[in-house]
Amino acid sequence: MASTASIEIYCPHCQWEPDGGAHWHCRCGHVWDTFATAGTCPQCHYRWPVTDCPPRPGGCGITSPHIDWYHGLDTLIEELVEEALPVAQP
Repeated sequence: MASTASIEIYCPHCQWEPDGGAHWHCRCGHVWDTFATAGTCPQCHYRWPVTDCPPRPGGCGITSPHIDWYHGLDTLIEELVEEALPVAQP
């Protein structure tokens, strides 16, 4: 069964939506779109637990846990649990 939940990605503080640009800088020097890799640097493979909202393209500059940028995960998880563990019919 396909999920009907939709995942939206935006800053939990200012609602700025990533535009697909390479706005994030890793400590190894690589610059990339962190949402294309779920917060993992494709060069050194460090997984960032936090993500800055980049002010230059219109964001607020506030740092948040990376997972907090993904909105709608709760609905997706509920659907997956219901699919995996169907409720027994009386």
